[in-house]
Amino acid sequence: MTITENSSRGDRGPDPSRLSRLSGSSGATHAPGAPLTEESDPFCLSPASAAGLLAGAPWERFAVIGDSLSAGTGDPSPGYGASGWAERVEGVLRRVRPATAYLNTAEIGATTADTLARQADRMIAFRPDLVHVPSGANDLICTAPDFTGIERELRHLFELAAGTGARVTVFTLGRAFVVRKYPDWPDRVRRVNAITRQLAADHDAVLVDMWDHPVNSRPDLLSADRIHFASSGQAVMAAEYVRALAGVLDARQGGADPGVLGSRQVGVGIGVLDARQPGDRNASRGDRA
Repeated sequence: MTITENSSRGDRGPDPSRLSRLSGSSGATHAPGAPLTEESDPFCLSPASAAGLLAGAPWERFAVIGDSLSAGTGDPSPGYGASGWAERVEGVLRRVRPATAYLNTAEIGATTADTLARQADRMIAFRPDLVHVPSGANDLICTAPDFTGIERELRHLFELAAGTGARVTVFTLGRAFVVRKYPDWPDRVRRVNAITRQLAADHDAVLVDMWDHPVNSRPDLLSADRIHFASSGQAVMAAEYVRALAGVLDARQGGADPGVLGSRQVGVGIGVLDARQPGDRNASRGDRA
């Protein structure tokens, strides 16, 4: 797809200062034993640093659709701002392009079918140039997930998003949260992640691969509901998303493939997020977001 970039860098190739910040660490210092804060978290970016990574970026119509992962749902974390990842990214894009427009139609508990039925038309009408799609988390909250159906519905969603001409982005699901009532839960996540990776490759989408990001191992990562990332995790997600977009910019300038980026480059950790699949009588209220 073609997106016009307004960049003063011209054809000078990748920005070395930007490339040095794409490794997944901010370079922040943290005293051993001290609680992490947004300023000391090695995976976070300050708003100014994040905007610097996206200097010259073309995107100014940012749309987000999906479930509570897309909504950025989560409890506050001491030492971190309260905003979800998508609001944080919107703020960075607005620093780069002050006229940036933002649409987030995400609904807690939405399945892919729900997103197609209730959000896709609004996303298309918005005419985005950057659009984030969900990863099928809620499609897994049922007795027996239909992975053929999940692939079909996610593919349709990717097709609609890519059909707008926008750059499409997507997370894979991480290992932090496990629905213990389903013994095969990790395999479910692996299977839906494999679908997501393939669809991202098929549609030239930016894949922020978060399955095994180190943040998954933090004991205070999840909110009180033990489902959603708290705001510390939201801050990390936003930083990794920005790094992924910066990787696209530098890949374009350097002539590399700007599509799916490797997990070690832009890996984000996030739990599998929210509510049961509608109509599943075997999914308890405790699994809902």
